[in-house]
Amino acid sequence: MKAYVFPGQGAQFIGMGKDLYESSDEAKALFEKANEILGFRITDIMFSGTDEELKQTKVTQPAIFLHSVILAKVLGSDFKPDMVAGHSLGEFSALVAAGALSFEDGLKLVAKRANAMQKACEIQPSTMAAVLGLDDFTVEDICQRVSDVVVPANYNCPGQLVISGTIAGIDKACELLLAAGAKRALKLNVGGAFHSPLMESAKVELEAAIVATEIKEPICPIYQNIDAKPYTDVQSIKDNLIAQLTGSVKWTQTVQKMLEDGATSFIEVGPGNVLQGLVKKVNRAIETSSASIA
Repeated sequence: MKAYVFPGQGAQFIGMGKDLYESSDEAKALFEKANEILGFRITDIMFSGTDEELKQTKVTQPAIFLHSVILAKVLGSDFKPDMVAGHSLGEFSALVAAGALSFEDGLKLVAKRANAMQKACEIQPSTMAAVLGLDDFTVEDICQRVSDVVVPANYNCPGQLVISGTIAGIDKACELLLAAGAKRALKLNVGGAFHSPLMESAKVELEAAIVATEIKEPICPIYQNIDAKPYTDVQSIKDNLIAQLTGSVKWTQTVQKMLEDGATSFIEVGPGNVLQGLVKKVNRAIETSSASIA
């Protein structure tokens, strides 16, 4: 069974999508439609902008979404998923690729999500940190012991967790995690505390948009971040998408569940190969590849 997976923030690079734009009329038309919907030429930043421009949340998220979704569309009949999942932002790409969301609606939601997250970051300075070499339980326990807001945000693979919270909370947690034997507890260069209660204002804003957007039943189950379970029911998909912004991304558990349910290969659709690396950390023997039109 083929599992198609879609990356999230952090996978971006300058030049992403340029080959698609230049080699496919369908891709070019979709990129131009995206420029129109967003009200600025995101393709200029993606293909030849600076890292600084691309790194802004309001640019990064739509850019990764566009690369993933347009690639899936250009694959045409070669895109035959038995199951899909996306890491954080990638969940929106997965829903569009699996026919649950239209291209236009998906892009509008992602742009709204990115802007709402950027605003939430400005309300309260906050950050995230990567923790390597500790089991999930120890990290969860230490987060609970810190008096400031600190929560596990991304369960990326066994022994790699990202925590999210206030700057003081993350500093304190990193200190305690290193003392508990973490190989590394490293603050990330991100705008704020994604997937934590500090994103509540963004969640409220996004919730209204998700409720008002038409979502159809996907062509295959989508394994959602919030609980790593497969869904095809429209109401559940909406509820889980809303909960995702303040809830943790259970990626380790998602990969484990997909394997349990019969996944025999994982194909990453979008920029980079981060997710393939994480899948291999769960099961070294599983076949992984990048989707490509060549």
